[in-house]
Amino acid sequence: MKENRNAFTMIELVFVIVVIGILSAIAIPKFAATRDDAIISKGVAEVAAMRSAIATERQKRILRGDFTDITAADVPGLLDYSLSQYWSGLTFTPPNGGSCTFTVTNNKLIKGSCNISQMSRL
Repeated sequence: MKENRNAFTMIELVFVIVVIGILSAIAIPKFAATRDDAIISKGVAEVAAMRSAIATERQKRILRGDFTDITAADVPGLLDYSLSQYWSGLTFTPPNGGSCTFTVTNNKLIKGSCNISQMSRL
């Protein structure tokens, strides 16, 4: 008599586990790199927001007749939100290394030393 079994064999289960292991070994580093890229993209967006906030504040001051320069200490207060945890003053340091330093000169946010390749376009 032939029994009809509806189950997986041990070989099939081992094969599936090996395939899942190989796929996860490839996928996990890709996801980590994607996370780092997202953090740097957020930093680039925050630089754009700071530049916009400086320009807006400068125009407000001119309309009020106040021609004082905007300083680096003024910049975080110009934003409607706080900068991400990767900012220390006007220095951006993502978790994967590198840093990008900015200064405020002539009411403009200027990129100083920067060794983050994704921020080269700033």
